[in-house]
Amino acid sequence: MAKASTSVEAKKPNIFMRVGLFIKQIIDEMRKVVTPTAKELFFWSLAVFIFVLFLMALVTGMDFGLGKLTLWVFG
Repeated sequence: MAKASTSVEAKKPNIFMRVGLFIKQIIDEMRKVVTPTAKELFFWSLAVFIFVLFLMALVTGMDFGLGKLTLWVFG
């Protein structure tokens, strides 16, 4: 089957131009990054630490509870 579109396709730039454009776009995006203050970094780290502790407690409780349930069911 022939292509439905017979328009002339745009020629891709060579590999070096594409790599250069990619690096330029990376630098442009890195300029948009906002570095957190020390206070923000501390509180976000604290929030992550508390969340991890919560998940650890949840998984430990489920492991203990399901272990007891298994022992009760299968004796």
